[in-house]
Amino acid sequence: MLNRHARGFFTALFSPLARWLLRMGVSPDAITIVGTAGVVIGSLVFYPLGQLWWGTLFITAFIFSDVIDGIMARMQDREGAWGNFLDSTLDRLADGALFAGVAIWFFTGGGDTAIAVAAVVCLVLGMVVSYVRAKAESLGFQANVGIAERAERLVSLLVVTGFTGLGLPSIVLFVTLVLLAGASLVTVVQRVLAVRRQATQDTAQP
Repeated sequence: MLNRHARGFFTALFSPLARWLLRMGVSPDAITIVGTAGVVIGSLVFYPLGQLWWGTLFITAFIFSDVIDGIMARMQDREGAWGNFLDSTLDRLADGALFAGVAIWFFTGGGDTAIAVAAVVCLVLGMVVSYVRAKAESLGFQANVGIAERAERLVSLLVVTGFTGLGLPSIVLFVTLVLLAGASLVTVVQRVLAVRRQATQDTAQP
């Protein structure tokens, strides 16, 4: 939902920057790689040190690369299979680093095993959500369903983690992670059922 409603706003916001980067000779792939590197560094350096607020600000500065590279690709009419593959692959790396960074801190200096475990569960289920869709599409099925898209998951995690670093009670982060894990699990089930329905229909056809 957030992807659909925010796309027009962020396209208008970042289009001037995208044009400038293209004029400077920067490629969409370079933006994808640099943006992912920034998210990974912020997640696995700042978060494990307990710098949840500053880590979130650092990550936020890079996370919009996922929007900018897409705008650049559209401007160049380069929305091809390679760019899609690279973007999806590095998205998984960035997502994993975010939840891993939260888990590392709360397993160690943060001293809250419940939050750490919840973050690990979110990490695993988030990967499964992506895998189910990718596998379904590779077999010719559609599995673009679910109650929480990637954007919603990341915004929720970043906002609550950042404010936890400013003193928000950690229980809020725990509840947020539990809700994200539940949304991911529901999405997995929805996608599996969608593929099952399509497979059954294909089998029933003469």
